[in-house]
Amino acid sequence: GREYAFAAAPAAANAYSLPDLPYAFEALEPYIDAPTMKIHHDKHHATYVGNINKATEGKDEVPILDLMADALEATPVRNSGGGHYNHAFFWEELAPHDKAKNTKPSADLEAMINKSFGSFDEMKAKFETQAAPGAVFGSGWVWLAVNTAGDELKIVGTPNQDNPLMKGVCDEILLPILGLDVWEHAYYLKYQNRRPEYVSNWWSFVNWDK
Repeated sequence: GREYAFAAAPAAANAYSLPDLPYAFEALEPYIDAPTMKIHHDKHHATYVGNINKATEGKDEVPILDLMADALEATPVRNSGGGHYNHAFFWEELAPHDKAKNTKPSADLEAMINKSFGSFDEMKAKFETQAAPGAVFGSGWVWLAVNTAGDELKIVGTPNQDNPLMKGVCDEILLPILGLDVWEHAYYLKYQNRRPEYVSNWWSFVNWDK
């Protein structure tokens, strides 16, 4: 299930590589357009992969997940390693609407959502509030994450390519369940300044089976 971050962790080892999308560029139409997906994956994500490889050249191979904990101590790892991890996670949690609409949170995750937020709809509303331009100003991500004890869900925003696995970003280390990219490159061609519309439509292709 998606309760554990490690289910969606990118493949380990150096040289880090750009993963293939698990669907076609146009598969998320009409919610995300094919040109945006192609630029986002082939240009933006590829740049993070290239830069993290440069930053770790000649060093011991470390799974990208393991680099996250101390990323704040090394700017290239924080920015480029975070960008690689976040995007690899992002692609895997999505699916074409025809498939995504038939998925739902597991019973355990649904129970934790109800315990932490009151209901699924209340969780969605809080997530969308956190994703609003006034909450994550400029570039960043919004996450649904579980604490390391595995008994509480939290919704947090992180700047730039930071994520909740990085020590010092949130009050505690959290394991991502869902992550939403609210950088303009993720939506601007289609939505321009209408970030809330992009966020609202994003639920249409979340694959809860991942």
